[in-house]
Amino acid sequence: MLLFDYKLRDFNFRLVFYMLALSVIGVLVIRSASSGSMEDAKVVRQMMGIGVGLTIALILSLVDYHRILNVSTVIYLACIGLLAWVLLNGVMRGGATRWIVLPGIGQLQPSEFSKIGLIIFFSWYFDKYQERINQVSILAAAAVLFGLPVLLILAEPNLSTSLITIMIFTAMIFAAGLSYKWILGVIAVLIPVAAAFIYLLQYEMIPFLRGYQAQRILSFINPGKYQDANLQQDNSVMAIGSGQLWGKGLNNTTIASVKNGNFLSEESTDFIFAVIGEELGFVGSMVVLGLFLLIIYECLWMARRAKDVSGKLLCTGMAALIGFQSFSNIAVATKLFPNTGLPLPFISYGVSSLLSMYVGMGIVLNVGLQRKSAHN
Repeated sequence: MLLFDYKLRDFNFRLVFYMLALSVIGVLVIRSASSGSMEDAKVVRQMMGIGVGLTIALILSLVDYHRILNVSTVIYLACIGLLAWVLLNGVMRGGATRWIVLPGIGQLQPSEFSKIGLIIFFSWYFDKYQERINQVSILAAAAVLFGLPVLLILAEPNLSTSLITIMIFTAMIFAAGLSYKWILGVIAVLIPVAAAFIYLLQYEMIPFLRGYQAQRILSFINPGKYQDANLQQDNSVMAIGSGQLWGKGLNNTTIASVKNGNFLSEESTDFIFAVIGEELGFVGSMVVLGLFLLIIYECLWMARRAKDVSGKLLCTGMAALIGFQSFSNIAVATKLFPNTGLPLPFISYGVSSLLSMYVGMGIVLNVGLQRKSAHN
């Protein structure tokens, strides 16, 4: 479609504003969590990522999303190829191999883009087979197609991203019209499996979990026995609580700062919400939460107004991605979840995560431009 095929009044400027608001907050907090200078390398890279990401999102918002769905198989194969490349020739950092180096671009984390790629692919898949969504053959094929990239992500190892990807897939297949018989059946199986998982975990008998991953889960279940494993989260909770109502202010250098005392680790990525809580307080934290809720609401609103199933699933998938990932990051920072390494969407430092979010939201914006008419 061309630009003049759309109506400007249908463009969701609210969604763009919410994304930019979170991105600006992210830059300010990353600056405070690093050197405090706008010329810091992390700050500059993040701002460049916002500029590139916003440009891509605006371009994609004008591209008919059906054209993107038409090449969903190519996108799926590209995701598999990039994830395999990570395992064969990736960059190791912190005991995990999750990055590749592209000439002229630098380090890239394919698992972040794979989440968007899988949303696109399964929006096409479930739309194509909507009438047969509850057939065993269709569900089995979907499970195999979904399982392959998840296993590649898990092998990096990247358990947290694997779990988020599973949650996205679950939300999409539910929105596609999966029968409640299947849902109740899965729940009936998961309850005893979860109990067996926790039991076997205590004896280190879960083959796909690394030692540190198992310890993080066990420290959440039995914090008294694994106090050292909870140190990061304990410090994060202390930082958030110390911010009280209004916070200590951005870039504060007081001796009372948990951040400046080096009690926080990964303060510009995984535990950035702890910095938000300390420096912006309860009020600032609620603003961030409110912006995430507004983005999720807009995605679900556009899903409801989408003119076909594929558009509905694209919006639902992005709502699930942002909802589950932001909740998980904040839940870790507030010690409601076991410690995992997930970025806070639009806020945490990381160009791969930032660009992937803008790519996904650009497609969502186009779905909003092609909404159902009021007479349908």
